[in-house]
Amino acid sequence: MIPAVLARRATDEPDRTAYLFLDENGAERTRLSYGELHARACGVAARLVEVCGPGDRALLLFGQGPEFVVAFLGCLYAQVVAVPVNPPRRNRVQDATRAIVLDCEPAVVLTVAAMLDHLRPAVEPLAPGVHWMALDDLVPSPGEPRPVTADTLAFLQYTSGSTSTPRGVMVSHGNLAANQEMIRRTFGHDRDSTVVGWAPFFHDQGLIGNVLQPLWVGAASVQFSAMAFARRPLLWLAAISRYRAHTSGGPNFAFDACVAAAARSGVPDVDLSSWQVAFDGAEPVRPDTLRRFAETFAPAGFDPAALHPCYGLAEATLMVSGTGKLRGPRTTTDGASGRVLAGSGVPVQPGAVRIVDPDTRSRCGPGEVGEIWVAGDHVAQGYWRRPDATEQTFRAELDGVRHLRTGDLGVLVDGELYVVGRLKDLVIVRGRNHYPHDIEHTATAAHPALRCCAAFAVPAPDGERLVVVAEVRREHRDTLDAREVVGSVRAAVVAEHATTGEVVLTSFGRLPMTSSGKIMRAATRARYLDGEYAGKA
Repeated sequence: MIPAVLARRATDEPDRTAYLFLDENGAERTRLSYGELHARACGVAARLVEVCGPGDRALLLFGQGPEFVVAFLGCLYAQVVAVPVNPPRRNRVQDATRAIVLDCEPAVVLTVAAMLDHLRPAVEPLAPGVHWMALDDLVPSPGEPRPVTADTLAFLQYTSGSTSTPRGVMVSHGNLAANQEMIRRTFGHDRDSTVVGWAPFFHDQGLIGNVLQPLWVGAASVQFSAMAFARRPLLWLAAISRYRAHTSGGPNFAFDACVAAAARSGVPDVDLSSWQVAFDGAEPVRPDTLRRFAETFAPAGFDPAALHPCYGLAEATLMVSGTGKLRGPRTTTDGASGRVLAGSGVPVQPGAVRIVDPDTRSRCGPGEVGEIWVAGDHVAQGYWRRPDATEQTFRAELDGVRHLRTGDLGVLVDGELYVVGRLKDLVIVRGRNHYPHDIEHTATAAHPALRCCAAFAVPAPDGERLVVVAEVRREHRDTLDAREVVGSVRAAVVAEHATTGEVVLTSFGRLPMTSSGKIMRAATRARYLDGEYAGKA
């Protein structure tokens, strides 16, 4: 289990670097050894047991720094259930964060002193009587983690809210250990496999992949903030080069952002030859993104075989399938639409992934698209305080084995998993299925004035009607020719998808997104139906 792993490393290699944090410019800010990490986690645990009982929830409100890691591991040491959350900003609580606080009913809030003044007014009305603990006031101490079993609840990983209200996925210590071992095998990690990351720690990719996996294998983890990446995408590649990273990755948009930055300022003077696992996950993986990234950064020593599309979700702790170290991505052509799909690798556990007809709950035939069902020790225990949703999602029976219903549509071809869309988001117009992320990709690329799009269906007299809400880039706000943009989107959607619908333009920042950059289609649809988007065309 994770607590025992850290305690052992602190004893065997106390001076070995566990985490290195960079500032907004890429300069080294804080370094944590395994010995320091263990002692500080013990200090947090000692304080927690004074105010909490086993199983109480602790809300973690931190930026992207060492304090989060210390607090999370301190919770594991004390058998307190950690709840990582996106911190409120400027005394305003994001809708997803508000829902999480109300749902988990925390006994304690862990943060730093500098954030207390603006956090208290935002959080205390949602959690009256909660204890507040600033890590600045806690001192390292000797100690050992409380013993845990595989079934002991470790933390609540709340879903992003891209398709519904965030739900707390109950991840046990056994789930964590099983998935960490799956990641180690798939990525080919050992103690020399340095990881560079920037994904937020309150996300499963940032926490499970970038924070806990290096700890599991004894490697170093180099971290900087998602805001720093957004401002300077090529800082990511500079860090990979400087620290000779074996593994680093992110959502598909991150690879696009690097290509766009290189187009503006040129390929930086970096050496990417050490990069052996460039994982691409958390949103649809696009073959053209992989191709452009490999071509752009080949002069910097990037090996195209390092591209590592993968698939996972919080309900399975994180990873379900992966490409394999230096195998390179695979593609196939969808016979129904003719579009090229990027594979998400092979299931890490043989036989643990099934493609199932969501209506009949029977296996699909070879090459048929259906819902992805997953089984294995890494599948989480269920949703926090949602027994009906847990029964529906985590208790699907097939061949006498309990499976997780992912809600994602996919197909297995020669053992490779191809993810084609979300079951709930499927748009059906005149009897034909359309995957919204494909329409969104087409619409966004139709005109340079567009930043992103959301595609969804609304009721119509003859069935369903397609709606595309397109967000205009800030720099095009005053020079926009709305008719031209709308016409370009409609023409592109008709040409690529043989369908048409309503196109709505909206201003910069009006499309709701998760903190990882996913379009919240359900929220966008609700806003549209409530008449919140002006300028319909």
